Amino acid sequence: MSKGRKAQTIPHVEYEVLKEVLNNIPLEDLYDAMVADETSEKRFKSGAANVAKLIRNLMVRRQHRLPHDHEDYKQKEE
Repeated sequence: MSKGRKAQTIPHVEYEVLKEVLNNIPLEDLYDAMVADETSEKRFKSGAANVAKLIRNLMVRRQHRLPHDHEDYKQKEE
């Protein structure tokens, strides 16, 4: 998202917050705190992947409600 673009709708803000969370929140410290062995590493990676999938799903569900000139806008499929 380009700087200076105002929040046009609540779903627009939700989308941008989800995108920021998915792309810019590092999990290294959490990984270091939670992973002690091979089993916990497998659980961590699986859990993190599940959460990323949930966030992407929430983003997709908002794409048709983005401003029409937004780079990620997609028309709702019927």
